[in-house]
Amino acid sequence: MRVPKPRSRFASRLALGVAAVLALRCGSNPPASERVPFTPTSDEVVLEQVPATAGDARARERASLRRALSAKPEQLDLALRLARLDIEESRMRGDPRYLGRAQAALAPWWDASSPPPGVRLLRATILQSRHGFPAALADLDVAVREDPRNAQAWLTRAVVLGVRGQHAEATASCAPLSALAGPLTAAVCEAQVKSLAGRSREAFALLTDALARGAPGPEAEAWALSTLAEAAARAGDTARAEKLFVRTLAMDPGDAYTRAAFADLLLDSNRPREAAALVRGHSEDDNQLLRLVLAETALGSNEAATLTAELAERYAASHLRGDGLHAREEARFALHVEKAPGKALTLARASWDVQREPWDARLLMETALAAGKPEAAAPVLEHLRASGCEDPGLVALMERLRRSLP
Repeated sequence: MRVPKPRSRFASRLALGVAAVLALRCGSNPPASERVPFTPTSDEVVLEQVPATAGDARARERASLRRALSAKPEQLDLALRLARLDIEESRMRGDPRYLGRAQAALAPWWDASSPPPGVRLLRATILQSRHGFPAALADLDVAVREDPRNAQAWLTRAVVLGVRGQHAEATASCAPLSALAGPLTAAVCEAQVKSLAGRSREAFALLTDALARGAPGPEAEAWALSTLAEAAARAGDTARAEKLFVRTLAMDPGDAYTRAAFADLLLDSNRPREAAALVRGHSEDDNQLLRLVLAETALGSNEAATLTAELAERYAASHLRGDGLHAREEARFALHVEKAPGKALTLARASWDVQREPWDARLLMETALAAGKPEAAAPVLEHLRASGCEDPGLVALMERLRRSLP
């Protein structure tokens, strides 16, 4: 799901980094009991390259807060501030390790059955970002019962339900936002759910009408335009989607989610050179690097092999950390770069078991067809029929699958 980006101060309170992680990271996170600790074989093994912090005010603030909490971990206000900053850093960098740091800041209350309200909401945000959806929903259900006017809790709940494919319930969670956060926030929330359900033309019309009535500021407008662009892309209106993506990135060049979605549009339009130019320089983010690898592979460039090896190493490292958030992206890598449809199908199934966004549906259908096992995508056909999917790309894949089934 296109999670609302924290663009304005108010949007920050609503979205708090929930997303981008989510729409850009896929797969299931294995339980702690199944994770294998990684022990380096020598002192020369590089575990992580730590960015310099001297000129980074955010990094200096996080370091200061961490020192204060190290001396006295029970300072709730400081812990909440640090956790929010780490979640935001995770969103900006596309790096889920910052979520672990956010959890560490909340350690004194993390396992509490009745944590302070601020902790409960941040815990739900971290859990859903790691695809711990049932636990996140349990926290969010309590949060909205305890405070029905908590707009952020309603919005995060809508995000989780939408990603899980529970579209009616997600729409119901969007409903309170009109009174609590304004009509545009509510419209974006509802439009995202409609687009996730495969009704992107409806989503586009709804959000276009809401934008015509005005946005509370440029940041909120950019957030809505990004959502509108993605709806246009899913509806098959490539030209309009491209204009909206360009406009959004002009307003917010640091929007990693929009950049990746625009790159996907260019790749689908057989414009790999433009896709490569768009994401080059942003490859510290695994998801941007994937788009660069896909583009350079399509171009047959000399750079493709080196980039492919780098991305494969990153995926291997994520598995050593017990981080299973990349199943969707790895499925694309396995299918289009490694040319391993069986492996891609296994990864696509793992992603579908956890979340049911359009990309998850698309990949399970594509990999099932490529592997010669169309029956593996039968659950997708049932889900898309039930949701009333009308988006042309998914409908075309559904027809191909139906013709391939015995």
